[in-house]
Amino acid sequence: MSAAEAPRTLTFSLLRKLADGEFHSGEVLARHFGVTRATVNNALHDVESFGLTLYSVRGRGYRLARPLQWLDVDLINAGLGSARDELHIELLDHVASSNALLLQRAAQGAANGTVLAVEWQTAGRGRLGRTWHSGLGDALTFSVLWRFESGLAALSGLSLAVGIAMMRALQELGVPGVGLKWPNDVLVNEGKLAGILLEAQGDMLGPSAVVIGIGLNLSVPDDMRGRIEQSVADLASLDMPLPERNAVLAVLLKHLVAVLHEFAAHGFAPLRAEWERHHLFQQRPVKLLLPDGSHIAGRVQGATDDGALRLATAQGEQVFNAGEVSLRSA
Repeated sequence: MSAAEAPRTLTFSLLRKLADGEFHSGEVLARHFGVTRATVNNALHDVESFGLTLYSVRGRGYRLARPLQWLDVDLINAGLGSARDELHIELLDHVASSNALLLQRAAQGAANGTVLAVEWQTAGRGRLGRTWHSGLGDALTFSVLWRFESGLAALSGLSLAVGIAMMRALQELGVPGVGLKWPNDVLVNEGKLAGILLEAQGDMLGPSAVVIGIGLNLSVPDDMRGRIEQSVADLASLDMPLPERNAVLAVLLKHLVAVLHEFAAHGFAPLRAEWERHHLFQQRPVKLLLPDGSHIAGRVQGATDDGALRLATAQGEQVFNAGEVSLRSA
């Protein structure tokens, strides 16, 4: 452990003690961890950078403004059902990017079904190089390694299939008004609730491995919303009780495993109709920003059997494998 990592490790240990939202004496905390009270104070002095509010009251100690739900392997496993036997879950306090770390492990032979779930990512990545922003305990950020006997060429449509797994999970959790945006966003009330990032390794003819990164907003503090470049949604703002964080992750993983088996056996084609039912932009006029910076307008017709976007344009129907979709003004 480097000197730079040590204070961060103590910080997370202290935050676990403070997770109940009650006051804890600095003296008692120092004695528990075998450090000085000054060390405790130093370890907690910048927790605001995690999106937390910490109260420090003389004579009473430290208290978080709101309790924290920490990830717990036993609680996650309890909700996985038969998928429990196929997953190898590791929880990390902090890492730059769960996708980047799992890609490294995949190249070193990590097992199929390896899951890295991270409490705090310092460089979480979204699609098109965007940064994923969230406060500690306010989101789920995790990556799953899945190995396929087929090559990279057979993985077309996988990001849309993962979107279907997300929809099935969110429907089981009772999340209202949720839908998909091609190719890999989950929206509520036109705000982004979750994102999917796939990164693959392997040969065109096989075998191949994919790291599936998912970020889901449970609660987005107001100050965090100002740092996000697009409209954002979270479960806490919806007309429903906020589900427990470990239960949400378990349901997501359970449905993801089921869909990955479906996809490995049959590809995206049998899932296409289900995806189109959930596509919020279906039969709507859109503007597609292409990777070269140009735009094309059209009406969404659906997806192809390999997950490309079908767009009715002035030049007839065209098919696109990449691009950024936005609704076109009437």
